[in-house]
Amino acid sequence: MFKLLLFAVTLVDFTALHAQQIYKRSFALMGSDFSITVIAKDSSEAQSYIDLGINEISRIEKLISSWDGNSQTSKINTNAGLKPVKIDKELFDLIDRSLMISKLTEGAFDISYASMDRIWKFDGSMKKIPTADRIKASVSKVGYRNIILDKEKQTVFLKLKKMKIGFGAIGKGYAADKAKAILFSQGVRAGIINASGDISAWGKQPDGSEWKVAITNPLNKKNAFALLPIKKGAVVTSGNYEKYVSFNGKRYSHIINPKTGHPTSGIISVTVFAPKAEIADALATSIFVMGEKVGLNLINQLPETECIIIDDQGNIHKSNHIEMDTQ
Repeated sequence: MFKLLLFAVTLVDFTALHAQQIYKRSFALMGSDFSITVIAKDSSEAQSYIDLGINEISRIEKLISSWDGNSQTSKINTNAGLKPVKIDKELFDLIDRSLMISKLTEGAFDISYASMDRIWKFDGSMKKIPTADRIKASVSKVGYRNIILDKEKQTVFLKLKKMKIGFGAIGKGYAADKAKAILFSQGVRAGIINASGDISAWGKQPDGSEWKVAITNPLNKKNAFALLPIKKGAVVTSGNYEKYVSFNGKRYSHIINPKTGHPTSGIISVTVFAPKAEIADALATSIFVMGEKVGLNLINQLPETECIIIDDQGNIHKSNHIEMDTQ
């Protein structure tokens, strides 16, 4: 996931009775770099708002973390193949929505990817491609259809032993949305939650202009090729240009197809604009698996959702209704 460049004009709106300014704080949570930007009348007010956002993200991390042995997610994984686990409605609903996205993308998005054997290495240690049998075996326990939900009892059951779920492709987007909701409910009129490139924004800058995001081509990072307003509410970019391996002149991405166990290829960057960071996060990863044509076809059928795809030749592909302010 690479970070989008945010452009914010730090001006005071002197036409307002109580001048508002932009305040920002960066921090680390969920194993990633976060930042929260808010519009507030002074530093004290801004910091109190930012604290609320951080507390909410911390709460989400404890809820969905598979590394914390005491989390509900870990309890689901521990009881895989054994028994259903009753969980909070919030986590149940997140899993339920994840399964809906799996159906929508025909398995390109799958939270049971966590069951995958890590046979592909992207640290320079790989000397040859894994055998076909190893690749097939690596995804033998992956499959969203083996995640069984009971809405009446509010339980989750993983049918296969050693099966696992994880929220690496949706969790940060969800956390960004929840932090945004908390701040909005407290009267913060505008701001940005940046979860390591998963961006959820609302309102406008003090001078009345929209928040904007610069889209860069990973093959030419010096110049942004487009500057876009964040009109949909969220924008997420997923990229594979830094973590990959090459064999026989072919580049293999660190983003693995959960259905086949093979790394994706052909795409190096996907940016998705959507009403919520949660869905944008999931779709950005899914498009790598689906490929450019199928991915664009899906996006063009979804309301209020747009995307920009950059292939491994540096070519730019976009959905039907996106408006680009080309640089």
